[in-house]
Amino acid sequence: MNIFRLAGDMTHLISVLVLLLKIYATKSCSGISLKTQELYAIVFVTRYLDLFTDFISLYNTVMKLVFIGSSLAVVWCMRYHRVVRRSYDRELDTFRYWILLGACFILALVLHEKFTLQEVFWAFSIYLEAVAILPQLVLLQRSGNVDNLTGQYVFFLGAYRAFYILNWIYRYLTEQRFTRWISCVFGLVQTALYADFFYYYFISWKNNAKLQLPA
Repeated sequence: MNIFRLAGDMTHLISVLVLLLKIYATKSCSGISLKTQELYAIVFVTRYLDLFTDFISLYNTVMKLVFIGSSLAVVWCMRYHRVVRRSYDRELDTFRYWILLGACFILALVLHEKFTLQEVFWAFSIYLEAVAILPQLVLLQRSGNVDNLTGQYVFFLGAYRAFYILNWIYRYLTEQRFTRWISCVFGLVQTALYADFFYYYFISWKNNAKLQLPA
């Protein structure tokens, strides 16, 4: 654990809280991609299989359970909550995410650190998380206008990964055997996908104006 890892975890947690606040306070999921939320649920379930085999720390276990539970709760609300599901932008959320699932799984079978079930699924979760935001970004571009809570959710989600890049740099410089190169490379890919959104988020913040993305 280091300050960059902690900042990344807290930023990630803030993004989850902002999303839950939007859904439960407004009883609306407008502007939120169900496909992205389902991909994140798959990411956390497949990444944290070690919950059944390894205990690292209470903090680590609690954070894993929070991310799994919150992602499943969001998916449930968007699919089955009688009020929330009515606001789902189904006609805008049409990204063919099964392509991402298939491509990431095939890549995990080829590129992994150890050919075991847990390690293959860990690699799969890293690859999938790198691109899981794509349906969300496409939905926001199609809708044009982005409400405040949705914009903050996406911003904090991207910022969390940026902090993790600093965490990996720190660990590479301070640890003798740091081998999580898959996380580093695809963390950079994931952060790069947010670049366009970060630019327009900064412009809207600077001008104190509503966030709008080009179609």
